Amino acid sequence: MNQNNKNILLLGLVSFINDTASKIIIPILPLFIVSKEIGGTGLAVGIIAGLGDSIASLFEVVSGFLSDRLGRRKPFVFLGYLTASLSKFLFSIAKTWHHILILKSAERLGKGLRSAPRDAIIAASTEKKTRGRGFGIHRAMDSGGAAFGSILTLIMSWALGFTFRDIFLIAGIISFLSLTPIFFVKDKKTPPNTTSLHVGIKSLPLSLKLFMIVATLFALGNFSEMFFILRSLTSVKWKLVGAGGIPIIPIIAYIIYSAAYSLFSVPAGMLSDKIGRRTVLFMGYSLFSLICLGFIFSQTLVFFIILFVLFGLNYALVEATERAFVSDIVPESIRGTALGTFNMFTSLVALPGGFIAGSLWDLNVTYTFIYGAVVSVTAIILFSILKSKIK
Repeated sequence: MNQNNKNILLLGLVSFINDTASKIIIPILPLFIVSKEIGGTGLAVGIIAGLGDSIASLFEVVSGFLSDRLGRRKPFVFLGYLTASLSKFLFSIAKTWHHILILKSAERLGKGLRSAPRDAIIAASTEKKTRGRGFGIHRAMDSGGAAFGSILTLIMSWALGFTFRDIFLIAGIISFLSLTPIFFVKDKKTPPNTTSLHVGIKSLPLSLKLFMIVATLFALGNFSEMFFILRSLTSVKWKLVGAGGIPIIPIIAYIIYSAAYSLFSVPAGMLSDKIGRRTVLFMGYSLFSLICLGFIFSQTLVFFIILFVLFGLNYALVEATERAFVSDIVPESIRGTALGTFNMFTSLVALPGGFIAGSLWDLNVTYTFIYGAVVSVTAIILFSILKSKIK
């Protein structure tokens, strides 16, 4: 196996372990936030989900630029995963939803430090004709960890009767294991880019800037999966609670979503290699609007299972394809800056998007999903208008 393939698999393993830890937490985090122990509301869920991504976004472009400037990526990847691991470890001692807000923000800051440099290593380890497949493999391992983590949560909460805090502590310990494979990744050194950050962003191609407008608009309505988890809790009439007092149905729903995401990631990446990134993104954006409409009317467990499968397919179509598309548009010398800038803008809107989604949730749950459907349709229309200029 050549080093390029090793890099993709090693970074995939890092993401698998880290996402195992993250997704041990995510299926029960919104339940913990709105529990009497923490005392949060739908708005608190939205702020926690959005603020972390927005803070992370400010570091994505900086870490991407600095990795271009230094010609090295791996130190930023390691620091990002280390920061996230420390934050996860402290979830078990949170006393109020404000503590969760701080820790979740720090955990996402770690994501901001690592994402663009990591994606730049993946892009440098692939050729353009197989780049979608490379990113798809990484997303499949990432989402595979999500599915595995969710299954562990189900076992710990249902069969073992662990409490929220027990589960958070175990997730923190697992997260530190993700640091080991990074040492074996070979960082392909590139000539240092001596341009300033301002000049680097200014030099990004027009087609990328136009695509960032479309993707950022879509991200504004693509609110956190925590609202989909809460929706399954409030709508499915069949209730099932573990020995530790944790509801089980949302965890099962999240396992289905994560498994579907993992299963479809590689085929979706390969599909984008074959029929084009833009076509696959149109499919992904359109599917999200239909999923939101489905969550408005769904009342049965079977319908929710179908929707969570489609939700996983949606993420598979969009997540890896967006990164591969950005990587295609720009030269390697500014790829870290480009990926960081793209991630920054699409993540920066997570706070206003989460605030809007949370506020609408507290008014009427269905308003949140109407909002998501309307914004995604608007993004599709804009993408269609700018299609000829984005290439």
